[in-house]
Amino acid sequence: MRKKIGDLLVEAGLITDEQLQISLKEQREYGMRLGDVLIARGFITEQQLIETLSLQLGIPHIQLYRHKIDTKVVNIVSEHLAERHQVLPVRTEGNKLVVAMADPLDYFAIDELRMNTGYRIEPVIASKDELLRAIKRHYSLQESVAQIMENLQAKEWAEPLDEPEEEDSPVVKTVNQIILQAVHMGASDIHIDPQEDGLSIRYRVDGMMRTERSLPLHMQSVIVARIKIMGNLNVAERRLPQDGRVQMDIEFRRVDIRISTLPTIHGEKVVMRILDLGNSLTEIEKLGFSESNLQKFVKGISRPHGVVLITGPTGSGKTTTLYSALSRLNSDEVNIITVEDPVEYQLSGINQVQVNAATDLTFAKGLRAILRQDPNIVMVGEIRDSETAEIAVRAAMTGHLVLSTLHTNSAVNALTRLIDMGVEPFLVSSSVHCIVAQRLVRKVCPHCACDDSPTIEEQTLLRAHGIEAGTLRKGNGCRECGRSGYKGRLAIHEVLLVDDVLRSMILQKRPDNEYLHHALRKGMVPILKDGLEKAAAGLTTLSEIFRVTSNE
Repeated sequence: MRKKIGDLLVEAGLITDEQLQISLKEQREYGMRLGDVLIARGFITEQQLIETLSLQLGIPHIQLYRHKIDTKVVNIVSEHLAERHQVLPVRTEGNKLVVAMADPLDYFAIDELRMNTGYRIEPVIASKDELLRAIKRHYSLQESVAQIMENLQAKEWAEPLDEPEEEDSPVVKTVNQIILQAVHMGASDIHIDPQEDGLSIRYRVDGMMRTERSLPLHMQSVIVARIKIMGNLNVAERRLPQDGRVQMDIEFRRVDIRISTLPTIHGEKVVMRILDLGNSLTEIEKLGFSESNLQKFVKGISRPHGVVLITGPTGSGKTTTLYSALSRLNSDEVNIITVEDPVEYQLSGINQVQVNAATDLTFAKGLRAILRQDPNIVMVGEIRDSETAEIAVRAAMTGHLVLSTLHTNSAVNALTRLIDMGVEPFLVSSSVHCIVAQRLVRKVCPHCACDDSPTIEEQTLLRAHGIEAGTLRKGNGCRECGRSGYKGRLAIHEVLLVDDVLRSMILQKRPDNEYLHHALRKGMVPILKDGLEKAAAGLTTLSEIFRVTSNE
């Protein structure tokens, strides 16, 4: 016997019979799906609907963004049919077609799909919003992809560079759609990866990679050619890595896209780094510093001279922190000059110099030159070698405030790293006065956050750091966060201010653990504890803290 959604929800005790009758009446009046009426009325949540259908009927729940869906499978169902019934083909298994549906009890839709495709239909449940996004995503590129494939077949081995400049060409539409989707998702990077069996389009959202779709491998040459043209790269050069950049206006927002190509065994891989110029600066108070760490950091950058270092691995938000500090310090009374590779955001009133390998303008040469430009504050994008490190600390000793980044795991490790680079201990001890170590963690999605009870092990760990937390927070996963339970990121920090005792220890080249013990005695909050406090406050989860501080 065919069951109905309303009866299942009443049986499960999620709605009353009265609520069902009210919703059925509205359904008949407005021609909506019953599930949509119940959710709009607030009688149930979408997650409750999905869980009920999955448990009561044994129909699997699918998270579409985790699945690689073949273009050929999508083509089995027409776009018109997919949009009308809100369905998306996922895969074929013999004569069976697995179809994602928001309403797996829509037997009319299942019958029409069966008659149109000739397959036996097996429904799986997907959230409505995720399904609509996936339908739009997969079918919006279909027309462009089909046109490209048709053109490629017509001139199989011809150089695919005649069309891409035309704004209405299928190649341009496809690349623009890929970039537009990345901006909508808040992605920081687009990866176009040639694989053995296709071209994978992946996005990095909140620091985590996510595969969005796969295109036919034959499209690789035209897609890469178009992107190279956008970035003024050499289209004919496929054996060497290349770098370029382009600025685009996307839905009234100015975005800067850095393009990098890399030859691989399956063809050229392209990575596009997206920088939203309309959202470039973050106020220092909004970087996630705890109150005590914020006071220390502001004190560190308020000194008239000395070195301030931001440390952490790649992608830990060091540059954002540097720009926020520069923005705080920027005024008519000071001359600020930066040397960067590359200049990520353009700051008004600040002189920014781009490192250029072609003209041999290195960090060290750029730093030497800007010290002759009468600066008060100097920002060096990164201390990469001993020469740059030496010039930076000497500049700090001659009355300049120098801000820079360094790749180290902890604040105290930066002191040892500078000495290992060949900088004399007396220069390090007399110039460095503030070091910030930071990591980025994903924030709990505010739209689907709920209470989560810590395990005995988690409570023990929190208490060991002097933290009491009866409940934590986690995200269940919703349309706003792409079912991940996380949306946006915040930083966790440790801030070290170098005092006289530490300076004498640096002169003696003491080991890192002695620096650390002294810093802890003087009140430094280690990065792990700062993270645990933010998890206890419900901003992030313990698993996120463990992910980024696993070596602590």
